[in-house]
Formats: sequence, C-alpha cells, structure tokens
Amino acid sequence: MCGVFGIFDHPEAANLTYLGLHALQHRGQESAGIVSNDEGTLHARVGMGRVAEIFGRDALRQLPGRTAIGHVRYTTSGGSLPRNVQPLTAQNRTGSIAVAHNGNLVNADELRERLEAEGAIFSSMSDTEVILHLMARSGATDIVDQLVAALRAVRGAYSLVLTAGDLLIAVRDPHGFRPLVLGRMRGGGADVVASETCAFDLIDAERVRDIAPGEIWIRGPEGERSVSFAGPDRRLCVFEHVYFARPDSVIDGRSVYESRIEMGRILAEEAPAEADLVMPVPDSGVVAALGYARASGLPFEMGLIRNHYVGRTFIEPEDSIRHFGVKLKLNPVPEILEGKRVVVVDDSIVRGTTSRKIVRLLRQAGAREVHVRISSPPVHGPCHYGIDTPTRKELVASSHTVEEIRSTIEADSLGYLSPDGLRRAVGCEARRGFCDACFTGDYPVPVPRTASKRQLRLIEV
Repeated sequence: MCGVFGIFDHPEAANLTYLGLHALQHRGQESAGIVSNDEGTLHARVGMGRVAEIFGRDALRQLPGRTAIGHVRYTTSGGSLPRNVQPLTAQNRTGSIAVAHNGNLVNADELRERLEAEGAIFSSMSDTEVILHLMARSGATDIVDQLVAALRAVRGAYSLVLTAGDLLIAVRDPHGFRPLVLGRMRGGGADVVASETCAFDLIDAERVRDIAPGEIWIRGPEGERSVSFAGPDRRLCVFEHVYFARPDSVIDGRSVYESRIEMGRILAEEAPAEADLVMPVPDSGVVAALGYARASGLPFEMGLIRNHYVGRTFIEPEDSIRHFGVKLKLNPVPEILEGKRVVVVDDSIVRGTTSRKIVRLLRQAGAREVHVRISSPPVHGPCHYGIDTPTRKELVASSHTVEEIRSTIEADSLGYLSPDGLRRAVGCEARRGFCDACFTGDYPVPVPRTASKRQLRLIEV
C-alpha cells in the first residue's frame, strides 16, 4: 500500500514530486522520500512521518535537478524503520541509481539469503534492495539490461520508479498487481508517472496511459521507449477498487468512483434490507453507500462523522471511556440515528472487532436496528503481494460463517457482495482479470513455504 511518483525534465521536479506525494499520502503515512537527479548526481531527502512533516521549503531547495522520484511508505516488508525509507539509493558500475517500489516480492527472502551467502551486504531490510543487488551482479553494463536481468529473477508484485544517469524509468510486474500510470504536464511537456491519476490532477497533468504489465518504460533526452520483459497476465489487485485507491483516480482505464458506486448498487440487489436510511463508515464506505442508497431508494445520511485530525500518538484512558479507540475517529449523530433502522456500508470486515464497536456505538446513539453491508466478499486469506492483511487465523471469515460473523459483530443482519458481483462491478468479465486471492484463494504467483511474510494489518477505522 505504498505510493510512487516520478517526473522527467521539469525545472521544479522536486516541488512537483512533493505535491504528487501529497496526493498519494493515502497509500502510506509511515515515511516518505524524494530523490532528485541533477545531471546524474542524486540528492536525497527521506524521513519518517508524513510528507508535510518531512519537506519544507529549505528541504526542497536542497533537491536540485530536472528529474525526481518519490515514495510514500506503508510497511509490508522489512519494518517501519528509518533505514527502510525509500527511495533507496545505490552506486554500481553504471553510476548512481535510486528506486521506489510499491508491492511485495514473494521470493525476496530466498534471494536475499543467496546473495548474502555470496558476500552481499544489505543496508536495509526492504525487499526492494534485493533488486538493486541483482542489478549490480547481472554483468550487464546498460542499466536497462541490468534491470531486465534482475526482474527475471524476482517474483511477486512491483511497480517501480527509478532514476539513474539521464533517465527516468517506470516498471510494472507481468501481472500488474499494483497500478502505475503515465502522464504528461499540460503545456510543459514533462512526463510524469504515478501510482494513481489523482497525483496528476494536483499538478495539472493529464493521463496518457497505464504502464502495461511486463513493461519497462524509459524516458531520456532522446525521447521515450519501452521494453517488454515478460508477457502480460493482467491481475490487478481488486482491492485497489474496493478500498486502497482514491475514488477520484482512474486505474487501468476504469474510474474507481464508478466501480464503488456499482459495488453499492449490486450489493443492494444481492443483500437488501428493510430500513429507514443508508449510512457509510467514513471514509472507506462512502461511495459504495451512495450506490446502495440509489439502488434501494433509501435516503443517504452521514450517521457517523470522522475526525480527520487524529494525531499519531495520544493518551488513552484506561477503562473510563467505552469504545475509546473508535470514538477517537468516529462520532455518531444521534439526531439522525434515534429510533431508526440503519444500513451501515463498509468496504470490508477483517477481524470483526472494529465492526462490533461501531455497531455498539450506533445502538448507543439510538439506532433501533443495525444492518451491516460489506461492499466486497469475505476476506478468507492473506495477501502476499504488498497489501497489509493479518494471518489467516486472524481473519474472522476464514473460520466463521456469515451468520457467525453477524453474531460476533452484534448486527441485526449482515450481507456481503458476492465474488461475481464484485467482478461485475469492476468490469472484469468485459475487460481483464483481477487478483482476488484474498477472497477466493486463487493466488496467481505461488508463495514459497519458506517465505517469512511480515504481516501487519489492514487498517479498520
């Protein structure tokens, strides 16, 4: 759940990268970094925290050059440590190189052990550094040839943005698990790449196309070119449309907003409820709840208000405030809820603990009935391709029926969007395949038994 950004040949490359990372902040809040390229000399600024906490005017002035790449990080491999902040930089026979990575390599541990046995020294715990070592050991003298050799050894999910010499390079894995989009500044001609198109809107750039699965896109002084290093087998992570991407983004040519409206609409058909109003769990359920309300004919209300200014740390009372963790972020509106039968729409249930707290909170505020509707299928398995999910035993749907989950979260009823409904909502049947392994168990890239997947968690509000 990281975000990457790159820009080629613009006098304010670092400043625009800063703005692009702002737009991608939802994809990672643990750390951020920018590396600028000034005629082959790289200048880096990275740190823990959010973009605005790391970069001020003085910091950006220290990032000269007309090319830059950036990264916002949400840890899936390595750990939330300063030494793992990206972009990573290195020096090899072709010169200095910087790379930013969104995704997760399923064979990173196996490759790292082999490289360390051969004498490689790693400076981070990130799987991204494996790619840099493989490039250095490829024997090739051209950076693109080095990259091709490295990518043929790794397996898993990776959308990469690199800069070295006088080049900006963008790469997407053969399955296209994570999004990566090519754009161009209006009027200026500078090329940009980003995880999502919402980054283009802020800097007045327009979408050109998506980087294709299995494509290396290279931009240099002589123009642009592409190299295909593997045949495409499209399996974009469907959770990008369910939750991760911003609703104002376009991914692989499809509006995320429209996908979520369709999820809500189909959910209303598959799991109707006799109720007085439809409300979302903000912000993750807002657009799907709109679709549900439109299809059901029920009024849409904001029965929960989200506090967007929760800090990174706070003093938590011991037991004096019930449901404190949820109340810190969400507050019910009793005037809307009093005596009402409520349909609550959210994107997913992971462990179920937060959903139960929300149901209790709504009842405490006066709701007569609480009907929970989820705009995706039950999450049965963990993701191995760069999304934070708990281990299988921690996923409530892996060991409980829908009725048992309903009882666990204390709702009057519970309904999920079906896998077929989700595929229809994102246009899968008509256009391409998606990865829905967390729902179906169909993992496109096998995961080695020895892989030490570093599990974190899928954040529930």
